[in-house]
Amino acid sequence: MSKKAKWSLWIACCLLLVLVGYVAAGPYLAINGLRRTVASGQYDELWRFVDYQRLRESLRPQLQERIAEGMIQRVGGQQSARTIGQVTALIAQPVIDTMVSPQGIATLLTGSALAQRVHPRAGKDGRPPLNDPLADAQTRFESPSLFTATVPNAEGRPVVFEFRRDGLTWKLAGLRLPE
Repeated sequence: MSKKAKWSLWIACCLLLVLVGYVAAGPYLAINGLRRTVASGQYDELWRFVDYQRLRESLRPQLQERIAEGMIQRVGGQQSARTIGQVTALIAQPVIDTMVSPQGIATLLTGSALAQRVHPRAGKDGRPPLNDPLADAQTRFESPSLFTATVPNAEGRPVVFEFRRDGLTWKLAGLRLPE
């Protein structure tokens, strides 16, 4: 093998290693990007880290199932499955649209729904620091293109943020609500 071929092979291996490292670090970069964007109040930039369409598709069946269960408990089996399905879709859609919006994501990441503890001391600006549930999240790769960050909600039950890979980028694309 010539000296030029060895150098080319070495450079190709280094580039491949850098690419694999970037893809592996991608979810952590997305989480930190989400945290920085929310902390700075630039909610219109969340599209860089959130796949809104996939997030809606992830939440829709979970919310519709919970609404349907609540309706069945209240009215019993008197209504047809079709009627219950239509009503749950009608009720769930505005909730999903509110949750899966820049302001909804920001509220989820800074609000009290995922509060783990109250910070008694004030920040540098005199206000209490923002709640940052993803700071202490339990993270793991579930597959080469699915990464999860699990945080407890206010009742201590797990909420799972799903980050999915699309090419070289990672975005928040799913949310598993607690049972």
